[in-house]
Amino acid sequence: MAKKQYAIIGMGRFGSSVAYALSDMGYDVLAIDANEQRIQEVSEMVTHAVSADSTDEEALRALGIRNFDVVVVAIGEDIQASILTTLILKDMGVPVLLAKAKNELHGKVLQKIGADKVIYPERDMGLRVAHHLTSPNILDYIELSEDYSIFEMQAPRFMIGRNLKELDIRARYGCNVLGIRREKEMNISPHPEDLIQTGDVLIIVGHKNDLVRLEQAFPE
Repeated sequence: MAKKQYAIIGMGRFGSSVAYALSDMGYDVLAIDANEQRIQEVSEMVTHAVSADSTDEEALRALGIRNFDVVVVAIGEDIQASILTTLILKDMGVPVLLAKAKNELHGKVLQKIGADKVIYPERDMGLRVAHHLTSPNILDYIELSEDYSIFEMQAPRFMIGRNLKELDIRARYGCNVLGIRREKEMNISPHPEDLIQTGDVLIIVGHKNDLVRLEQAFPE
């Protein structure tokens, strides 16, 4: 099976980071930006790098953009260009389109015109930092929807030596333990009798309000 091909439009900090990561994973990546200097900076890191105006439909067609499996619109400050580019790409029939939003209103517009997924890198990073600041046990935090999130939690001292059945996290807090990471191993289907050990990381999913209650219960 052929590997997926990705096109990333906008080589700012977010776009270039995504492009580099995908390239490191071995995928074919087309980097597009109107700024020639940015294209020169990323050219050696990706499969193809092209300077082009993403609001020019003919330019995008010439690049064969609709042949890519996934296109990421990572345009930062120019909201108008972001929206217009997204609209053009959807009209062209791009299979999967992800778009970066600067704020909630921008995101709502991108969703309404057909973006398959809207990404809020600044907001999401802010959430992660905030949760880590208020609860040092929280290692990572990902928003799944408006109501539900998932986080990685360093097992606090209270949990060490106890099993999931004793802790009864689901009944007490309405959250589910999806997995336990121990060093380099991941238990994706933990048994109720599994003991929590020092250094374990719990992957927990739940309603945001329930997750906050869980965080506050173990502030250490």
